[in-house]
Amino acid sequence: MNRPGKATWRRAATIAVVVVCLAYAPIAMTELWPYAHHGAPAIGEWLLGRAVSPRYVADALATRIGPYSHSLAAMVLHSVLGGLLMLLGPVQLLSALRRRRRLHRAVGVVFALTVYASMAGAAVYLARTAPADAFSGPAFWIVLATILVGTVSSITFGILAAVTNYPDLHQRWLLLCYAYLMTAPLLRLEWGALPALLPGLSMSDVNRVAVMHLGSIVVFGALLASRALDARDRLPGMRGTWVPRPVLIAAHVAGAPALAWIIASYLGRGPTGHRLLAAYLLPFAATYAVMFLGQRRAGRNGRSWAREEWRLHLVGLCLAPVLSVGAGLLFERYGGLDRGTAWDAGIAIGCGMLAFEATVVVSLRVVRGRVALRRERQATAPRPEPDSAPMQGAPAP
Repeated sequence: MNRPGKATWRRAATIAVVVVCLAYAPIAMTELWPYAHHGAPAIGEWLLGRAVSPRYVADALATRIGPYSHSLAAMVLHSVLGGLLMLLGPVQLLSALRRRRRLHRAVGVVFALTVYASMAGAAVYLARTAPADAFSGPAFWIVLATILVGTVSSITFGILAAVTNYPDLHQRWLLLCYAYLMTAPLLRLEWGALPALLPGLSMSDVNRVAVMHLGSIVVFGALLASRALDARDRLPGMRGTWVPRPVLIAAHVAGAPALAWIIASYLGRGPTGHRLLAAYLLPFAATYAVMFLGQRRAGRNGRSWAREEWRLHLVGLCLAPVLSVGAGLLFERYGGLDRGTAWDAGIAIGCGMLAFEATVVVSLRVVRGRVALRRERQATAPRPEPDSAPMQGAPAP
């Protein structure tokens, strides 16, 4: 039996993303209707009530009425435009794959404006909601704020890459932007699936489990998509590597104690800590394995650019526990949070933030390669030869 090829897996992944986006769009658009008008239909609420239980949904809705009432118009704007983004995303993806440039650019302008408007609504909600009043508490508020900043920053960098004629970087930043947006439908999927795997959890508890790995999963998906769409073996103008073996080893040495500290901390928190640790550690280990094998395979096949990008992101993943520990300590000391909540927040944002920073370094690597290539071309360009003698009647130099 023939094994599925890369094209088959790529097509399957594209179809899966498109299906999730199209299915979630009406859910997002109607999600806030019950808060604006009691008894209004909400597709997501109806589906969750049948997938889990009406009580499960009712308890979650009851805790949101107060916080959402302070910024309901902004939240409705955010959710409706979020649903629109779920429709625009597949159009952008398919138009880019099929090279429909005029359509891609036109929809891209609408997509970018919609991202900014939707995130403005989310920003109003976060500004008017105390972290302690957020769904699942301060850790979830911090995660939402981090996703907001990452989404706005990535769409901005994507626009800059487009207008400065870096289509490969434009592609990477927009994939990362959409990855952050995909945390919304994936979280809803976990609302429906995790109670079956972990009976007795409230929706708030499910949020605490989900944020331990959603950030790492979506940014990893963006990296996989970037690598699948970039078939170059070498980067034009690239010389050497920014991640030699000593740097890679140093990242592992720095990250290992932080990861061990995280593991020890959660093992000491009983069954709840064990559940949260598994939610964090299993996706982290799977992501690490794919990145490590990817850079090793690319090196063996002589694909220097693929190895470089895999390694840059692998360094970021190795250092993510260091950022998580540092952020957790800062949240505990200066954010007024208890140790468990502070650690949850730090771990939840670590992988997503370091993936963003790795994409920044990848962008600098691409820009540096183009600058080096331009200098090489200027240095080797033929120079006009000066006249051997002055024209008759002209003054001598």
